[in-house]
Amino acid sequence: MAGYLVEDTRKVTTHRLREMKEQGKKIAMLTAYDYTMAQIIDGAGVDMILVGDSASNVMAGNYTTLPITIDEMIYHARSVVRGTRRALVVCDMPFGTYQVNETEAVSNAIRIMKETGCDALKLEGGEEIIEAVKKILAAGIPVCGHLGLTPQSICKFGTYAVRAKEEAEAAKLVRDAHLLEEAGCCAVVLEKIPAVLCERVCQELRIPVIGIGAGEADGQVLVCQDMLGMNKGFSPKFLRRYADLHTVITDAVGQYVTDVKKATFPNADERY
Repeated sequence: MAGYLVEDTRKVTTHRLREMKEQGKKIAMLTAYDYTMAQIIDGAGVDMILVGDSASNVMAGNYTTLPITIDEMIYHARSVVRGTRRALVVCDMPFGTYQVNETEAVSNAIRIMKETGCDALKLEGGEEIIEAVKKILAAGIPVCGHLGLTPQSICKFGTYAVRAKEEAEAAKLVRDAHLLEEAGCCAVVLEKIPAVLCERVCQELRIPVIGIGAGEADGQVLVCQDMLGMNKGFSPKFLRRYADLHTVITDAVGQYVTDVKKATFPNADERY
């Protein structure tokens, strides 16, 4: 079934991502961590699904993304792939799986691809991890870069504030973006940086730039639970809520509890 605004139901590939940028077609990306949500958002027409290590926060309740393991990421990604037909599925490589050395990075990347069936992997960082990126790409695995606010480095940053506001950090981000493109990355995510800097990178790169809190880009990504209003406690400036599922679900569960307590559920028609 075609999505709301999607006539082309062909599987999205890395080649089609580049094609979309060349044609000026915006790329819609959301996170998913389970089969049911993947089915819904894929059917609604998203182009890319990110199985983010944000599952550490959203699904497991951790304060940062650092605790999530490769086994947990494989579990989530495998579930999402089963529920996806059209979207290109990108899985985050979790903290510690690619920073040690290139050999370990390739081994972990191959394992994730083989055990999940996802379409690409996402790694955070630029020059610092470029050799790992090159080795993973040389193994035939598509890579999406991630620059700006990189949550796996939150202990180093010490804050979730906007990155690359100073000239030196902005210049490094631009260099890193070019390094990732030259290495062969299929796309790059820019998180929480000044809009003018994001626009510059979009203009300079041939590969798609996906923004989150970075102004206009070739595409956008949000955490699905955030944009659906399931998380009341997270309200950054860049987040637009498209629903208030926290209230909808709370009311539904509350009504269920009431019906059970009053013995009005199940009724005569709901019994065998």
